[in-house]
Amino acid sequence: MTNLFWGVGAALLGVHGLVHLMGFFAYWPLLTLTDLPYKTALLGGLLDLGTVGMRAYSVLWLAAGLGFVSTSIAIILGWRRWQTVLLVSSLMSLVITALDWTTAFRGSVLDVVILLALIYFAYNTRLLTLRGR
Repeated sequence: MTNLFWGVGAALLGVHGLVHLMGFFAYWPLLTLTDLPYKTALLGGLLDLGTVGMRAYSVLWLAAGLGFVSTSIAIILGWRRWQTVLLVSSLMSLVITALDWTTAFRGSVLDVVILLALIYFAYNTRLLTLRGR
């Protein structure tokens, strides 16, 4: 049962990372996606980044996506310190999805769930090693 739990969790994190890659392709823009329209302004139009700024923003989507995919692989391979990568990826993802809340609010909600799960397991079980166990 434990292996199934970790396998499903790793798969879900990997899928979340692949969705982040869609954000990279949409905001660069390398692809046209109806669910992630290209724009140069965030925060509902209050923060205009321009083309170069949006490319930098898209690189943050790529970094978060690679972090989630790396975490997924690390869990499968049994790397003990995957939690740090997941924590950083989730925090980065939370910030970038919050900046484009109208389009990416589902990602923000998922990031909060991931962060709450990390905190819960870190303080209530010995499954994670965030406290240096």
